[in-house]
Amino acid sequence: MMGQLIAVVGPSGAGKDTLIDAARTARPDLLIVRRVITRPTEAGGEDFEGITEAEFTTRKTRGEFALDWRAHGLRYGLPALQIAEHLAGRDVLFNGSRYALDAAATLFPHLRVIRVSAPSAVLRDRLLARGRETAEEIDARIARASYDVPAALRVTDVVNGGPLSEGVARFLAALQPVNA
Repeated sequence: MMGQLIAVVGPSGAGKDTLIDAARTARPDLLIVRRVITRPTEAGGEDFEGITEAEFTTRKTRGEFALDWRAHGLRYGLPALQIAEHLAGRDVLFNGSRYALDAAATLFPHLRVIRVSAPSAVLRDRLLARGRETAEEIDARIARASYDVPAALRVTDVVNGGPLSEGVARFLAALQPVNA
């Protein structure tokens, strides 16, 4: 039996990484894909493998990524071996991107999407607390944020704008299998 393949998407500051970390603790059976990103590992944030642009290109050419995309000046890749685990019955979750959902929908017709959102004021406060961008850059990011996903995908919405415990409970509920 095939496991679930679940993409988690949403704007920066929605709390995707926090919810994914909570799922890792609550659901040890869940495989959380470790993304490959063209930024230094020391940049912090999620658990990812940081590599150079040249190494990314080499690994993509070798077919090591099940899915890859560009966003915010970086390249992101999902290791094919980890994504393939859902074919062996394991539930697999990855932090995705709206930029990659069209390609993902084509490659993985059974893909589920959990769309995480939070009110704009919450997003702004969280992004300011990170200290990576100016207030003006954050406001521009929030203004261009979109929650659109391809119509063919099955989407579950999770609002993560209040207490963390509520967001985690909603996220864990969204991970439960749904009837096709």
